[in-house]
Amino acid sequence: MLKIAFHPSYVYPLPARHRFPMEKYELLPQQLLLEGTCSEENFFEPKLPNDKYICDVHDVDYYYDFLNLKLTQKEIRRTGFPLSRELVWRERLIAGGTIMAAEFALQYGIAMNIAGGTHHAYTNRGEGFCMLNDQAIAARYLQQHNLAEKILIVDLDVHQGNGTAEIFENDDSVFTFSMHCESNYPFKKEKSNLDIGLPNQTEGEEYLKILKETLPKLIEMVAPDFVFYLSGVDVLATDKLGKLSLSIDDCKERDRFVLQSLKDKNLPVECSMGGGYSKEIKHIVEAHANTYRLAQKIFF
Repeated sequence: MLKIAFHPSYVYPLPARHRFPMEKYELLPQQLLLEGTCSEENFFEPKLPNDKYICDVHDVDYYYDFLNLKLTQKEIRRTGFPLSRELVWRERLIAGGTIMAAEFALQYGIAMNIAGGTHHAYTNRGEGFCMLNDQAIAARYLQQHNLAEKILIVDLDVHQGNGTAEIFENDDSVFTFSMHCESNYPFKKEKSNLDIGLPNQTEGEEYLKILKETLPKLIEMVAPDFVFYLSGVDVLATDKLGKLSLSIDDCKERDRFVLQSLKDKNLPVECSMGGGYSKEIKHIVEAHANTYRLAQKIFF
C-alpha cells in the first residue's frame, strides 16, 4: 500500500503571504482523493521525531537555538520564513514524516511525504525556506538503526541540494546526486558526489536524455540499498523560479523513469516533494499528482 505523510500544519503555521505555493500541500491530497488515486487509508499523520535523530545530522547549538527561537535576525532572514513556535513544530513534523515514510518504504517499496525535500538546510544553518534537512535526517536514521547501509539521494529539484551536499561531504556511505539549473539559486554551489548543472531553458528532450544516460549507471556504480528521491516540479517551464523548460509531460516521464528504474532494481525509495512555484497552482498540483499516480501504477 502506498503510504503518504500529511498534516495540516504543513500549511497553516505560515503567514498568509507565505502560503502560496505552500497550499499545494493541502490541495494535493484533496486532488488524489477526489480522482480516486488514493483513499484515506493511504495517508498517515507524521509524529515528531526524537531530537536525537535531528542532532545526528544538525549541529546541536543550531538546532536548540532554532527550537528555542534564539536564531539571530540574520539567520532568520536567510531561511525566508519568520521564526515562530508553529514553524518549529512544522519543520520537526516534516522530518518525522520523512523518517516514517522511509520505514514504510522498506515495507512497501515506496512511500512519500507531501512536504519535505528541505535540501537547503545545512548542518549548522537554514536557508531557502529549509530549516531541517528531512531526507538527510531520515538517511542517518536508517543507517543508525541498521535498516540501510549505502544510500543514494537523487535530487531533481531545479535548485542544487547544497545543504545535503554539505552534510554528507565527507561521508562515503551516502552518495548525493543533484541535477539542477546551474545559474539558479544557490549561487554558491556545494560539491555533491555528482552534480549536473544544466543551462537555462534546457528542454525536456535534453533533460531526459541526460537523466536516462546517468541514473542507471549511477545505480550500478553506487549499489545502494535505499534511495531518497527529491521530485521537485520547479523544473517546469511555467515555474517562476526555475529557469528550465520542461512540460508537465516531461516531468511525468522524469518521474516514471526514476521510479521504474528503482522498482526494476527492487530498491526501496522515499519521495519528498520539493519545490514548485508555477504561477497557477493547478500546474503545481498536476505535476506533483503525477508522481503519486505513477507510484501507484509502478509499485502496486
